[in-house]
Amino acid sequence: KHTRRLPVIRQDIYLARLVHVSVCLFAGLYCDLSVDGIGTCWPRSAAGELISRPCPEQFNGIHYNTSNRVYRECQFNGSWAPRGNYSQCTEIIRKSKVHYQVAVIINYLGHCISLGALLLAFTLFMRLRSIRCLRNIIHWNLISAFILRNATWFIVQLTMNPAVTESNQVWCRLVTAAYNYFHVTNFFWMFGEGCYLHTAVVLTYSTDKLRKWMFICIGWGIPFPIIVAWAFGKLYYDNEKCWFGKRAGVYTDYIYQGPMILVLLINFVFLFNIVRILMTKLRASTTSETIQYRKAVKATLVLLPLLGITYMLFFVNPGGEDEVAQIVFIYFNSILESFQGFFVSVFYCFLNSEVRSAARKRWIRWQDRHSIRSRAVRATSLPTSPSRVSFHSIKQSSNL
Repeated sequence: KHTRRLPVIRQDIYLARLVHVSVCLFAGLYCDLSVDGIGTCWPRSAAGELISRPCPEQFNGIHYNTSNRVYRECQFNGSWAPRGNYSQCTEIIRKSKVHYQVAVIINYLGHCISLGALLLAFTLFMRLRSIRCLRNIIHWNLISAFILRNATWFIVQLTMNPAVTESNQVWCRLVTAAYNYFHVTNFFWMFGEGCYLHTAVVLTYSTDKLRKWMFICIGWGIPFPIIVAWAFGKLYYDNEKCWFGKRAGVYTDYIYQGPMILVLLINFVFLFNIVRILMTKLRASTTSETIQYRKAVKATLVLLPLLGITYMLFFVNPGGEDEVAQIVFIYFNSILESFQGFFVSVFYCFLNSEVRSAARKRWIRWQDRHSIRSRAVRATSLPTSPSRVSFHSIKQSSNL
């Protein structure tokens, strides 16, 4: 019975729809000319019609097959459906697609190497108590900020997918906010590095007057209200796709990007003054403190451009049809951004003479203790008489 009724029901629905369309046409209901968020132009159409248009040739740098169609319904009340059906629009596989996949591998590899180097540098600063001074504490916090940023980067890569971003759940927005917070702290701890060097070299103040809590407020404290303000801006003006990306005409991301650019520019001014002073007044000075400042300035001179270039590249992303420029940008940006933590670890820890000297001394002490214990074990393991055991124990205790 059901199989016989089904064609009749479909025919009734079709006839009812046809009658409704006829009524709408007679009533003069139309959907006006409209352009959706993708950029597809929808012509003036009668209510109840299903309109098809070619798929867009390009969107967000991705090329699509224009022989396929996208559909959108002009509803019976004379308004367009909220969204068109773009499910048939397939991406054209281009040469740059392969390079994007290679760039993803480079990103994972670079972040893994950076995270390993950062964890080793963090452990060295934590274990070597003899080098605990304000300058190295700033280095330690900078490394900690990079560790947290790399860790949240892996969380973002492993948890975010198109389904999650479309759902726009609370937890994914919090992950994005955490990643951006640690991104901002990287720049503010670099600002702390610049402040310390500028105070010590240019202003010639005693660094003993500087306190650790000042730099903690700069590095960890200031970025927090910035990210909170950005989160409120996203919540009210761009609350979609887990707060990744930005809509056209909405500039909430500049709430945290602006301070990062400002800090970067101030640090370049600091470095210019520091280098000028070192080249003029401290050239003849050979004190150990001056040598340390020179090495710190060299490290900062190398790292700041690296940090700045990788961030400024986001504003000069080459678009259009120039595939060569896109490929160069993809590789250049992927390598520099993913290996930032590795560069920070190398210049502020592994090449730091204080860290290397303290680590060498600790290694020598460990070898000495290990050799003494091994000799003691070998001596007590020999078969000896009671008097000889007593003699060896007395001799070993006297040596210790």
